[in-house]
Amino acid sequence: MKTILITGVSGFIGDALARSLAQTHRVIGFSRKATAIPGVINRVGDFSVPEELHKLDDQTIDVLIHLAAVTGGCSEEDGLRVNVAGTHHLLRYLIERGCQKFVLASSIAVVGLQSVKFRPLQLPMPDEHPCLDRDGYGFSKYMMEEVTRYLARQNETLDFINLRLASITPDEQTPTLRQVGPLVPWAIASVTKMYLSDTVRCLTLAAEAPHKPGVRILNAVGAQAAVAEPVPAILRGWYGNDVDKLDLAHYERPGHERDALYDISLIQAELGFVPERGF
Repeated sequence: MKTILITGVSGFIGDALARSLAQTHRVIGFSRKATAIPGVINRVGDFSVPEELHKLDDQTIDVLIHLAAVTGGCSEEDGLRVNVAGTHHLLRYLIERGCQKFVLASSIAVVGLQSVKFRPLQLPMPDEHPCLDRDGYGFSKYMMEEVTRYLARQNETLDFINLRLASITPDEQTPTLRQVGPLVPWAIASVTKMYLSDTVRCLTLAAEAPHKPGVRILNAVGAQAAVAEPVPAILRGWYGNDVDKLDLAHYERPGHERDALYDISLIQAELGFVPERGF
């Protein structure tokens, strides 16, 4: 049994994850809102305020699952203050107290998908597709990933897993499948989803994976895009003639016409994670 600290435990994903992990692990929840999850030790605090981390001084933590963040639509200032500087404070605090394993919720938005000017460099997008963000949120998540690289260079025994998470959908909800239409902000996010149960399982596999020093960046999305028509048709509606610059051979193979826009082969190889629910 490991002691796992989950930040953002009062949120949609954090609540479900804490309830699941508390069945097999000792779980500490840390969030700005009080929670009352059976079997979970609750600490109320803001991870981005260094002084508030001392509320954890009485705990020995084996694994961090870092879900708390300011999310899409945040200002550039808030993204950098919370997602970058705040995460750095949190990681440094835990490293100095002996924690060696860290699972962080990054985002598919790292690539820059918020902007209608964004064009993927490759499809399906690889796990380390460059950050082309113009709006602040994706950049803040990319810089969070870079913080883990920096800390890993200082201490080569640390294990960091950055999961570029999709938009997460409640299990009881059936998302609207995207039709061919014009490009809008966040278009790629609207078709790149994963169900909550798959997300909980993915985060659990990451937390329980054997220790592997270094930094891993892994796409964590559903196996299929949430589209009603083949991906090439959707992309042509979005990008027009620009789509001819992309190699769409993957989606032209029988049975792959609606595959995700992100490559998920590496997360299967590294963690054994395969999404169970499709769209």
